[in-house]
Amino acid sequence: MAHLQVTTSAAKPLVPVPNRECKLGAKSSEFGGVAFVHHNTRNLSQACKNQAIQAVLASDKETDASSGTKERGLRGKLNKVVLAYSGGLDTSVIVPWLRENYGCEVVCFTADVGQGISELEGLEAKAKASGACQLVVKDLTEEFVKDYVFPCLRAGAVYERKYLLGTSMARPVIAKAMVDVAKEVGADAVAHGCTGKGNDQVRFELTFFALNPDLQVVAPWREWDITGREDAIEYAKKHNVPVPVTKKSIYSRDRNLWHLSHEGDILEDPANEPKKDMYMMSVDPEDAPDKPEYLEIGIVSGIPVSINGIELSPATLLSQLNDIGGRHGIGRIDMVENRLVGMKSRGVYETPGGTILAAACRELESLTLDREAIQFKDIMALKYAELVYAGRWFDPLRESMDAFMENITKTTSGSVTLKLYKGSVIVASRKSPFSLYREDISSFESGQIYDQADAAGFIKLYGLPMRVRAMLEKELGKN
Repeated sequence: MAHLQVTTSAAKPLVPVPNRECKLGAKSSEFGGVAFVHHNTRNLSQACKNQAIQAVLASDKETDASSGTKERGLRGKLNKVVLAYSGGLDTSVIVPWLRENYGCEVVCFTADVGQGISELEGLEAKAKASGACQLVVKDLTEEFVKDYVFPCLRAGAVYERKYLLGTSMARPVIAKAMVDVAKEVGADAVAHGCTGKGNDQVRFELTFFALNPDLQVVAPWREWDITGREDAIEYAKKHNVPVPVTKKSIYSRDRNLWHLSHEGDILEDPANEPKKDMYMMSVDPEDAPDKPEYLEIGIVSGIPVSINGIELSPATLLSQLNDIGGRHGIGRIDMVENRLVGMKSRGVYETPGGTILAAACRELESLTLDREAIQFKDIMALKYAELVYAGRWFDPLRESMDAFMENITKTTSGSVTLKLYKGSVIVASRKSPFSLYREDISSFESGQIYDQADAAGFIKLYGLPMRVRAMLEKELGKN
């Protein structure tokens, strides 16, 4: 897991992070009293990781907080707040707002869940300019796919017939990491920049409640007087916070390794067709290659493990399928959904790799699960998706349902070959050593296991209730 840690100190501008045992390409840079230490620590031992954390905590003890964080704020007093931080306008403004209103130090936290390197660039300078005392960045991509995406995939969880839960799955892994960071840095509160109209506020806060009910939660959008972008810019100028110079998108987007969502602007009218240039992960199916591409997806116990016979880590496998599916225009979804807070919203989603994997898992289950198992699994999948959408990832019910999904798919192993062509995913073949399909039984030719004459008695017994009802209606009609 990769960390980027930032601390502010007037007396000691550099963080004394001992790195003698962590020789994996560490480097440091300094911005006017704020030291930034980058650790490529994906393969670090736990002892080395704890050493880095202890060094940051030690430096915190030596740090004198600015005078603005010593006093009670306008709304109360908190010691230290961990803020879900993106570096955009909203979160840049939240940093000084928290300091002013709660008299606290602010630790900015950014999670890498595969949103792209461009969204992680320049965070050091932005955090320092906003007044944060520390920045922590963690690479959660493998954890996100392995522990959140793949369980949902195995369950067949789809919300309201279409949505593959991209944002819904990402929020609990980010919130869990925030709870961990709060413990590491000694914070007594967490904060997020979600609006009071959306689902994400619920997803973050239910995770906080489940994992550490003692943490206070601050949601500025439910408290402050800022009503839009212009108000935020004015607040930033008043508090000497540089306004991010990135171009404002006309769409509200959320991206991670599983999907990319688009909302807002012309999409707010369900009658409007999305513009062709809005899409970012996939080409227009009309512009996709004229030649189809075949893929073999290997699956073990309901979990994808390989592409064309090559075993890959969860995040790498998904990333490669995003590239492959994207160039064939796979995985575009346009839907009107029911938000948890009650209103309807229109969103467009791109999930190229996820659409391929969902098709592969579903097709393999057609071989390995019997009728009753498939029907009951589908029923449970609806509730599973609803719980994930509603932010109840750490609810005992979802965890118990996941145990069922793990057990019911233990024989869902094998491979599925799919044909990708101009936006469509077509199954070409399915193979499993646990297949319940028997050619000697299913064949139209006569066999020893299935005697066609037996069907007559079966039909009479199966249709007996319908026959009795018809007899009754006939008698009543005579009378």
